[in-house]
Amino acid sequence: MERLCSYLPEKLFLKTSCYFLVQTFGSDIIKLLGEAMKADVVCYALEFCKRDAVQPQCHLFPLPQEAWESALEKARQVLRRSSTMKYLRSGRNICSLPFLAKICQKIELSIKKAVPFKDVDSDKHSVFPTLRGYHWRGRDCNDSDKTVYPGRRPDNWDIHQDSNCNGIWGIDPKDGIPYEKKFCEGSQPRGIILLGDSAGAHFHIPPEWLTASQMSVKSFLNLPSALTDELNWPQLSGVTGFLDSTSGIEENSIYRRLRKRNHCNHRDYQSISKNGASSRNLKNFIESLSRNQASDHPAIVLYAMIGNDVCNSKADTVPEMTTPEQMYANVMQTLTHLNSHLPSGSHVILYGLPDGTFLWDSLHNRYHPLGQLNKDVTYAQFFSFLRCLQLNPCNGWMSSNKTLRTLTSERAEQLSNTLKKIATTKTFANFDLFYLDFAFHEIIEDWQKRGGQPWQLIEPVDGFHPNEVASLLQANRVWEKIQLQWPHVLGKENPFNSQIEEVFGDQGGH
Repeated sequence: MERLCSYLPEKLFLKTSCYFLVQTFGSDIIKLLGEAMKADVVCYALEFCKRDAVQPQCHLFPLPQEAWESALEKARQVLRRSSTMKYLRSGRNICSLPFLAKICQKIELSIKKAVPFKDVDSDKHSVFPTLRGYHWRGRDCNDSDKTVYPGRRPDNWDIHQDSNCNGIWGIDPKDGIPYEKKFCEGSQPRGIILLGDSAGAHFHIPPEWLTASQMSVKSFLNLPSALTDELNWPQLSGVTGFLDSTSGIEENSIYRRLRKRNHCNHRDYQSISKNGASSRNLKNFIESLSRNQASDHPAIVLYAMIGNDVCNSKADTVPEMTTPEQMYANVMQTLTHLNSHLPSGSHVILYGLPDGTFLWDSLHNRYHPLGQLNKDVTYAQFFSFLRCLQLNPCNGWMSSNKTLRTLTSERAEQLSNTLKKIATTKTFANFDLFYLDFAFHEIIEDWQKRGGQPWQLIEPVDGFHPNEVASLLQANRVWEKIQLQWPHVLGKENPFNSQIEEVFGDQGGH
């Protein structure tokens, strides 16, 4: 345990908290593991895992030799003389540790508002990466001036300063023409905005955090950044990612392709996405979108609520799903909001829901990272453990019940048809509207052609989200379809890209 703590970064008091927890609970945990108790029994015995009277005991590992109850009773006997339990029964949680209270507050606040925590001039853009900063939306280049931010039309051709943070400003000494006018005028710059959920934000828990043989200082280096980004990695996502892929495939995000097409689009991306987001709750954080009709460039908005309208953790999951009628009302409300905020000439693409039956089909008999060492936990067991804890993110698809999986897919298809109907029958003053299917089977085919297997496209720890490879293959498909069907959405290629690189290099980076 101390070795694990030594791997954790000092940032966010992670190392301090770990040592504190080991000091408080370590001897009890060691005693119980020494009695050959499984981790889930230890969790219940120490009351980290709680249950109410009507809930069953949830176990992840195969039941101990003697029945579950007697194993638990034995564990409680071992702990009878422990002073630790007094601390636990006081009802405190990790955020009540004095040195963590402030950090927890910061994270909670930025999750709730979905705007940058550090934003001096309140223009919704930040010079800080996490806590909804530039991992999520283009980096501010002057955080003390609210009229300077990515995506705006240049102020006086940016003669004196870079008002839109695309790294292009000043006057060409050879002819006295402002660079922004010379390189960007008439190039139709545009931004990319994602309205999405955890899949769009690229939710990812690295398996090496859970696999003892892979734990090291290196494997936990990105833990503080991941925690302050709500376990999302938008900087590597398929829509707004701006960093090189860690997976080694050559496909790029939609933002990077837009930027490559026209360097004047530099830094103009926003991921307005949230864990648990759906058509129902988007209204709670859509205000965090930053676009000014009068002073900003148009934008391409991708509406991609791909799961949570049919996915929930309720035991009786079907009645909790969004109905086609509710979907229609929710999406119309969102589009009306966009029409009053997006500059004229924008584009909105509604993205269908996938058929999630591939999750169970690809994973159920494979071993979860927690069960790989002893070959004792399959995804089927992991899903049922989450279901028992009422934490399964998608009881409809992550279920052994085939009828339920089929029902969930039928509802997803109905909701996709609702989106299609809106896209074909409704028009708005400030944007044109399109619909795209989420054809995951096409991505699986692409991957299989490269010698891959379908399970390799799913996040290994949660067994639910598309991983980085899947979201980049998906971005590639979306780009190809837009280019084929509606090329005007992407704007034209800027003939001055190479000159912009000559004069401004990487345009200040991201």
